[in-house]
Amino acid sequence: MEFGLHIADYTWTSGAHDLGPALARHVRNAEASGIERITVMDHFWQLPGIGPVEHEMLEAYATLGFIVANTETALLHTLVTGVIYREPALLVKQVTTLDVLSGGRVGLGIGAAWNEQESDGLGFEFPPVAERFRRLEETLQIALAMWSDSDDPYEGEVYRLGRTLNSPQSITRPHPYLMIGGSGERKTLRMVAQYADACNIGFTPESGRKLDVLRAHCDAVGRDYETIEKTAMIRVDGESTVEGVAGTVRELAALGFAATYVYSTGIAEPERVVDLISSVRGATA
Repeated sequence: MEFGLHIADYTWTSGAHDLGPALARHVRNAEASGIERITVMDHFWQLPGIGPVEHEMLEAYATLGFIVANTETALLHTLVTGVIYREPALLVKQVTTLDVLSGGRVGLGIGAAWNEQESDGLGFEFPPVAERFRRLEETLQIALAMWSDSDDPYEGEVYRLGRTLNSPQSITRPHPYLMIGGSGERKTLRMVAQYADACNIGFTPESGRKLDVLRAHCDAVGRDYETIEKTAMIRVDGESTVEGVAGTVRELAALGFAATYVYSTGIAEPERVVDLISSVRGATA
């Protein structure tokens, strides 16, 4: 099992003024402890399940660029980008740029988006769900086209690109790590089977059945199920124990999950989160 630090809460004792130095220390500490992956949310306001919407939330791709400059080995990506937030070609260019500047360590985590509240608040278009999934699939197609050896035009129902030129091309070949987040059985998991390197789903009593659905989609499109990395998220807080989190990790491993992204709520000292993950790694090694 690989471990990821998912940074979802920036309300730390450092305060907003010193978030830069605090974040730099946090990601360096995570990497030094052996954590293999670091991810950030792609939201503009804090999520109600983590804290008040007024709490600090950094823009994802500017933050990833900062983390690139303060790490050396970890895989970095969003968990996950809302497809409606950026034009597809710009998004692919952002990820490619970070992949190049990091020496091949930045991937793309993407999903159909869901947070209507922040979209309405900041003036982002929030189409109906069917339209968001149409945009998601076309964005995946555009990403793979721009990461290919061809620069042919792309013609979709929503997006049209006259030339899919992408220079410099990604260091990671054939393309950067591509994850789809979500567990919708009809559309999301079908797209995982068709396009992605990995899925990310929440850990619930339904997780095993979701993987069975993914396997069926793989059979339908002729994809080897084993070539898809299965990842899940685990929430921790100030009451979490090493034994409790380690037990959850063992359950995930038994289901076939290969990586877990740990995020915290209500822990104002980032080093405590890294210490907890490091202890769980040791307990499950």
